[in-house]
Amino acid sequence: MSKPSLLGWLAANLGRILISIFVPLVTFLVLWQGFIFLRDSNAPQMVIVLVAILWGVGGVAALYAISNWLVEQLPTQWTARLQPFVFVGPALAILFWFLALPTLRTLDLSFRDATGQRYIGISNYIFALTDRVMLEAFRNNLLWMVFGTFFCVGLGLVIAVLADRSRFETIYKAIIFMPMAISFVGAGVIWKFVYTYKGEGAGISEIGLLNAMVLALGGQSQPWLQIPPWNNFFLIAIMVWLQTGFAMVVISSAIKGISSEVLEAARVDGANEFQVFWHIIIPSIRGTLLTVTTTIIIFSLKLFDIVRVMTGGNNGTNVIANEFYLQRFTYSNAGRASAIAIILLLAVIPVMMYNLRQFRERRAF
Repeated sequence: MSKPSLLGWLAANLGRILISIFVPLVTFLVLWQGFIFLRDSNAPQMVIVLVAILWGVGGVAALYAISNWLVEQLPTQWTARLQPFVFVGPALAILFWFLALPTLRTLDLSFRDATGQRYIGISNYIFALTDRVMLEAFRNNLLWMVFGTFFCVGLGLVIAVLADRSRFETIYKAIIFMPMAISFVGAGVIWKFVYTYKGEGAGISEIGLLNAMVLALGGQSQPWLQIPPWNNFFLIAIMVWLQTGFAMVVISSAIKGISSEVLEAARVDGANEFQVFWHIIIPSIRGTLLTVTTTIIIFSLKLFDIVRVMTGGNNGTNVIANEFYLQRFTYSNAGRASAIAIILLLAVIPVMMYNLRQFRERRAF
């Protein structure tokens, strides 16, 4: 398109272009003001909830419908260019506002002092990488990452293989997967009762399930969550209890995708069950195992709820996310907390990139 014809086209379609920008913007502002009104309203809570749902769903639908209709009024060439952004644009805006922008803000705060007013260079990062408490947190996260991931994936694999051969497969899987329905805070509360310790003179009715079993066998009750470093392993057991079901379900679906003819051919050729497992099943689901492993590694790096509920990070159980919480909300040190958050983000990014590459290559499932 030559320059004169381009200018002529812009002059002829300027109104449509402005309307396609102005009307969705007005619609968004109306929706925004509606939510502000609902937020500050004194109406009954149930009425506010119902109106918010109708306003949100209906308003977003109207926003997309109006924007799409306006874009379709443009010439075909411009419709093809702009229409994808009608649907992708809001999602990108939300990601930028709630993900990218806070990350940049956190990065900026990580170079400031406790109040976030004055730049102090890399002092916060020096603290995060050299402080005794932080080094303890790094060590504990490494324990969670290695032992937690190993047992979650290992038990999930074993259970998936064994349950696949049982006629009660659905029942077994449902029971093992059930803890996934419990929140991490709820699981922490449950297991806190299991590990409860009231002292040497406490009776069975005053202590947790584990100590009750120890006393019933003639032993002595123990403060399981106060004995470093073993208390970390007792906390890791909770993660294994929660995440084994996830690993089992994903791995089981991959195992069911293996051709039965291949397995039968191996058995006919004289391979025993261990050989079938190591030389056929494992290579066939390697992508799934790597994906499940990296997913649980990310979870173990970000772990917070269980430690916060069970021990608060005391007695040598602190982890990176809990130290971030303490620095920000207990000690009110925005700079150090931001530096810890950035370090945690940097630790997670390589694993996430590997996971995304697996999905992109379509080898995960």
